[in-house]
Amino acid sequence: MAFELPTLPYAKTALAAQGMCEETLELHHGKHHQAYVTALNGFVAANPALAGKSLEEIVKFSHGKADLAPVFNNAGQHWNHTLFWKNMSPKGGVIPSALEAKIVADFGGVAQFKEAFKAAATTQFGSGWAWLVLAPDGKLKATKTPNGSNPLATGEGKVLLTLDVWEHSYYLDFRNRRPDYVSNWLDKIANYEYAEAALKAA
Repeated sequence: MAFELPTLPYAKTALAAQGMCEETLELHHGKHHQAYVTALNGFVAANPALAGKSLEEIVKFSHGKADLAPVFNNAGQHWNHTLFWKNMSPKGGVIPSALEAKIVADFGGVAQFKEAFKAAATTQFGSGWAWLVLAPDGKLKATKTPNGSNPLATGEGKVLLTLDVWEHSYYLDFRNRRPDYVSNWLDKIANYEYAEAALKAA
């Protein structure tokens, strides 16, 4: 079974009022993410060792292997983006009570959580991702990964939320102002209900 581009869980115009325009979603989802899926399918078709493996299995199998770096990059980007679309909502920015209680317990408060997450997102040099994870020690942690890597590969914890900080994710809306993009995303777009459900499932 070939991997497929997932359908967006909202219209391409749905996040415009929150600061992510239709053109950004069209290019990011329809062009960038599709390119990763297409490339990944090509690698799988050419490598019998990848046949029949799930996306998660391919990410873990290819991680750290120099000869499989292109496979890892495209599989990781497919996995990351699939989650990223779910991590946004036209009704985003509101943190439900159970998640808020955990954030307060582990970060000291919502403001401190946003500060830590923003620090991870803005200090990721070049392309990459910022993450809110439930770490193996049971505490929430803000972290970052370069390029197409992710906590699934690195074992840093169960992912609750991710933010794409590659320039194509924000340049049309915020130009080179990554800190503004991150703050806007945390305050208006982030789907904290998804994060809370992932926390409860973990």
